[in-house]
Amino acid sequence: MSVGAVSSTTSTTAAQTGITNATSGTGLDYDAFLKLLVAEMSNQDPLNPTDSTEYVAQFATFSNVEQAIATNSKLDSMLAVSALTQANSLIGRAITSADGSTGGIVAAVRAGSNGIEAVLQSGESVILQTGTVVA
Repeated sequence: MSVGAVSSTTSTTAAQTGITNATSGTGLDYDAFLKLLVAEMSNQDPLNPTDSTEYVAQFATFSNVEQAIATNSKLDSMLAVSALTQANSLIGRAITSADGSTGGIVAAVRAGSNGIEAVLQSGESVILQTGTVVA
C-alpha cells in the first residue's frame, strides 16, 4: 500500500481557504482558529510533522490580529462619535454643499451611510465633506 506525501502547499491552501470562509461571516474567532489547527494537524505529512512551537506562534499571531481588529473597531466607533459631536455645533448655522447645489440652515445632524450628514430645515441633507461651506 502506497501513501503519497501531503505537501505544505496543500495544507497552506486549505488553511487559507478556511480563513477566507470563516471571515466571510461574522469574523474569525477562536473556534475557527481551532478548526483550522485541527485541519492542519490532520493533513500534515506524517513523516515530517509540524513542530509544536509553530502552532504556538500561529496562535500568538492570530491573537495579535484579533486584538488589532477589535482595537480598530473601537477606534472607528470613537471617531464616529467624535465627528457627530463636532457636527452638532453646526445646528442653527447656514451651510452649502461642496458642489453648491444645496444649502440652508442646519436643523439636525446624523450619521448616515455616507458619513455625517447635516439635515437642513427644508428636509434636504448635506454630506459634510471637504468643500462644504459653513457660514
